[in-house]
Amino acid sequence: MSIDLPSELTLLRRSILEMCSEIELRLDQALKGLFQKKKDPALEVRHGDKDVNEMEMEIEAICLRILALSNPVAGDLRFVLAVMRINNNLERIGDLEKSIAKRALSLIKNPMDLPDGLPVMAETTRDMLRACVQALADEDAERARKVRQSDQIVDDLQKEVIAWVQQEIPRQIDSTAAAIDIMSIARKLERIADVATNISEDVIFLVEGSMVRHTPSKA
Repeated sequence: MSIDLPSELTLLRRSILEMCSEIELRLDQALKGLFQKKKDPALEVRHGDKDVNEMEMEIEAICLRILALSNPVAGDLRFVLAVMRINNNLERIGDLEKSIAKRALSLIKNPMDLPDGLPVMAETTRDMLRACVQALADEDAERARKVRQSDQIVDDLQKEVIAWVQQEIPRQIDSTAAAIDIMSIARKLERIADVATNISEDVIFLVEGSMVRHTPSKA
């Protein structure tokens, strides 16, 4: 049995970009729940990960079909291998978004003033996710490299938020649970930034064929 490789690659490209769009939307919804204290978008993320899981399985099936029934080489092979990794990473981001939405709903019930660094951290993480998706869509290695350079900014902001939480818990004992929610959200945002960095590294592999994972980014 043979397949039409160009058609399958087109389907794969369309499917992974659709999943990227869904993941971007879910992050926006989770953050809307957090910062605008809106339950509905947070609830949609909290209970709506079935679509992401189905997308992941469909994309994996396309990749395996291409590898089993055709003989992709060079750039086509790199594309399939990169998509397999990106697909898995997007699903991981979906799980992290679900956790952020859960914590946001908890903070709506038990509100606490948020640290100044958290909105900055969220926006930087969201920008990293958007940029790595755009780098994938455009097959733009230079944009992907810029995503890698932003990761340290998010790491530093996470440390700032955690320090704030550690200071506030003794001052606001009654808000300990809310403070822990805030710290958990910061950690999930940092993990999303890490995974966005991983995706950017896969884009560089796709475009250039070079492995940059575990190598320092250059400012």
